Order: sequence, then C-alpha cells, then structure tokens
Amino acid sequence: MNFNDSEIVASILNTQGYGATRNVEEADLVLLNTCSIREKAEQTVRQRLTTFKKTKQQKPGFLVGVLGCMAERLKSKFLEEEKLVDLVVGPDAYRTLPALIEEAGTGQKAINVLLSREETYGDISPVRLDSNGVTAFVSIMRGCNNMCTFCVVPFTRGRERSRDPYSILAEATDLFERGYREVTLLGQNVDSYYFVDESKDETITFASLLERVAGISPLLRVRFSTSHPKDITDEVLHAMARHENICNYIHLPVQSGSTRVLQLMNRTYTREWYMKKVDRIREILPDCAISTDVITGFCTETEEDHQDTMSIMEYAKYDLAYMFAYSERPGTLAARRYQDDVPEDVKKRRLAEIVALHRGHSHESMQKEVGKTVKVLVEGTSKKSDEQLFGRTDQNKVAVFDKGDLQKGDYVMVKIDDCTAGTLIATVVGRC
Repeated sequence: MNFNDSEIVASILNTQGYGATRNVEEADLVLLNTCSIREKAEQTVRQRLTTFKKTKQQKPGFLVGVLGCMAERLKSKFLEEEKLVDLVVGPDAYRTLPALIEEAGTGQKAINVLLSREETYGDISPVRLDSNGVTAFVSIMRGCNNMCTFCVVPFTRGRERSRDPYSILAEATDLFERGYREVTLLGQNVDSYYFVDESKDETITFASLLERVAGISPLLRVRFSTSHPKDITDEVLHAMARHENICNYIHLPVQSGSTRVLQLMNRTYTREWYMKKVDRIREILPDCAISTDVITGFCTETEEDHQDTMSIMEYAKYDLAYMFAYSERPGTLAARRYQDDVPEDVKKRRLAEIVALHRGHSHESMQKEVGKTVKVLVEGTSKKSDEQLFGRTDQNKVAVFDKGDLQKGDYVMVKIDDCTAGTLIATVVGRC
C-alpha cells in the first residue's frame, strides 16, 4: 500500500515539474513514505533522516518531508522533535503537497495530516516507480473499519472507503494495454470492498469487482491483498475458481491460534472458525496457496496460547508467513487497555519456534511442486545470473529458468526440477 502511495505522490509531483532521482545529492526534495505498523519501521525512518543531515547543511533549499502513517501518528511532534523535517503529510493529504512544498521553501514548517472520509485518489494515474513493466499495484480502497487492538492503521489511515469500480477498471485496462500482465488489487481489507452506483441501481462487491478486472483479458493475471478471514466470502472463492487468470493465492492473516488471544485482539473470529475457513478455501480451490501473518507474544499470551498458534500453523501449513513479535504501538486499543507483559526473551524464543516450524512447512510446500509442469509469468532477470529469468507461478512461488529467447511478460510452461527453501528450479518446456 505504501509503495502504491509513493506512485501516487510521484504522479502529483510530476505535474509540478519534479522528476525522480536515485542520487540524494542531486535531489531538491526527499520524501520518506513511512509505516507505523511496528516500532522497528519507525526506528528505521529516524535513522534514515539522520543520513540527510550533511546534505541539508551543504545544500541550501534542500527539503525533507515525512509522509504516510508515521506522519499521521506523530503529527506536529515530528516538526518539533526532528530538526531535519520540513514538512509532514498524512496519507489523505497528498494532493496538498505542491502547496506544502512551496510553504516549506519559505522556511515555514508545513503540515497537513487531516484524514478524509472520501479521498481514494481514484482520478490519479500513478507513476510506476521501479517498475518491471509486467506487474503493478492498483489500489481499490483506503482505510480500515476493523479495530484490531494491536493495529494503528485505523488511526493513521482513517475509515474505510471504496474507490469507484470504473476508475479501477480503467487503470487496470490501461496497464494491460501498456504491456503489463499482472495487477494486484490492494486494500487494508479488500473483501469489504463495497460500492453503490445509484445511477445504475447497482451494488458492486469485491467478488464482482474481481470478475470484472479478470474479464479485461485472460492474459491479465489478477492478485489481491489483504483478506480478513471474517469477510472473505464463498462468492470470492467461486469467482477465483471460474477465472483461470485469478491467481490461486490468498493472504489470510490469522495473527494467533488462541481464541482467547484473538478475542483480546478483537479479531472477531475463533480458532475453530478460522480453521473452517481454511477448509472452505481448500474445498473450493484445492490448489490454492495460503499465506498469513502471525503475532507472537501479544499481551497476556501464555505457553498454552503459544502452543495453540503452533498447532493452527500445523493445521494450515502455510505456504508463506510473515511472523513478528508483538510490538506495542502508542495510541492503539491494546496500548490503552492491556499491559505488554510478555518478556522480550520469551517473545524472541516463541518467535524463533514459529519461524522454525514455518520454515519446514514452506520447504514442504516447495517440494510438492517438484515434478509438476506449471505456468509462469516471466518478470525479469534472475538476481544470481544474467543467463536466467525468474517468474512466479499461480501460487506466488518464484521459479528460475534459462533465458533462451524469452522476454519479460511472456507466459511459459516450466517443469519444476528441484527447489530450494524459497525458489523453484525449472526447465522451460513451452510457451503459452
């Protein structure tokens, strides 16, 4: 989502004559687009800001701004505490950047962190940054209405609002016509996408939006992220089953395997309910890969709760997992209601245990692919060899194979010969 926001910012600034540079010394303006989801992310931002100090001293007029969730959370404190920051802009205020930059250029501290109930940036065509020309992100909604107690997003990105489907389809169609072959539909919770077109007396849900995007062309792959377990419907799963170009991959954050902890997190489902949702996905989509998020060491988590998380991971055998030790975020419901009482050494030990467990599941998932022939979308050159290309399978697994006369954007059939923990080793057997 932050990457997509950066592309929106680049588009807004392009209209003001700004262009991107990879060289800080050449820049007139540096903007850090920030995340507040974990403390480490904020620490990284503070460290990065100090690296611009010398440039700021040597280059009059050099401006540094902080965008996004961290800007929203800290607001004016940033201007007071951080002498390196000239402007602070929240995620709903990017349209005001030109005026804020002009204000900061006069020596004034510029800030706009107002949240909006309407802003979706639906009319802005993002500038594709660091693009491979094959895959792109398309934002379909902003904000979040789920008040998970550990999460700062509702406070930094505001309430949920869905972008109109016609601008989404226009953006995805334009990408396809420009040679892109995969779009990822983005939202804090895509399954709650909901748009009412009163002029047509029509309601568009995420399932119907997904089918409309897939209908642009069978050559356009469609992915989406993120799903909330309580909101993903059978309609979405059946839409995926009907369209070969909607990838068989669902990110389904579990956060904890303990019903007691899930209640403290306000996740609104139980352990058993989540497991039935996994069953339902595999019933309708037998080959669907499932990834997840896991937080270990949440407030009051016991060893029994931890074992519940380990066992639900054993049950689901996730293809991919993002695993973190709980990091209390100021302003969240958990910070106000509960004590962060699990010792750091216990958090680290539990995290190491779930990481080790998942590593085995991930390797097992990769090994299951060996011997299969699968379709891959070529995305670019392998990091390890200019003579090899890489692409992803329908299940979001990375495969590498010899280059031959293939080009980025080609669909190829490859036979999986071997695998490492994170990569499939393949041989091209034909074009699609």
